[in-house]
Amino acid sequence: MTGSALSFQLAVVDLDATEAFYVGILELDVTRALTVRGAPEHLILKQQGFEIIFVEDDNVLQAHPLLAERFEEYPKGVGMTFHLAVDDIEDVYQAVVEEELEIFYPLELRPYGVKEFWCFDPDGYLLVVEEASTRQP
Repeated sequence: MTGSALSFQLAVVDLDATEAFYVGILELDVTRALTVRGAPEHLILKQQGFEIIFVEDDNVLQAHPLLAERFEEYPKGVGMTFHLAVDDIEDVYQAVVEEELEIFYPLELRPYGVKEFWCFDPDGYLLVVEEASTRQP
């Protein structure tokens, strides 16, 4: 266990592209880490009791070659959605639009009082990017 109550490991094509998206566009606190000598470099995103660990596909397949067939058979992110809280959601949304990333649902204030938009990260993982609204019902 890595210290969080819940951890997810996601395979990604390129750590630099992943870092650029989560840090540069979503403005989230992501750290680049090495666990032990010889272990693959990875990224860690921690939020409210959970963490997402990003590891490059090649490193996952090197450690677990039996997964190769599954990697080809199943697209990443299908059936899984991550909800991530951000500050200044309007600025984050504009950055996603400017980068011409795929938006699934545009930014709007939902009836339950949360501003959110849905988009895909560079590897096709579905994200609900949200910010609590200060507006009273």
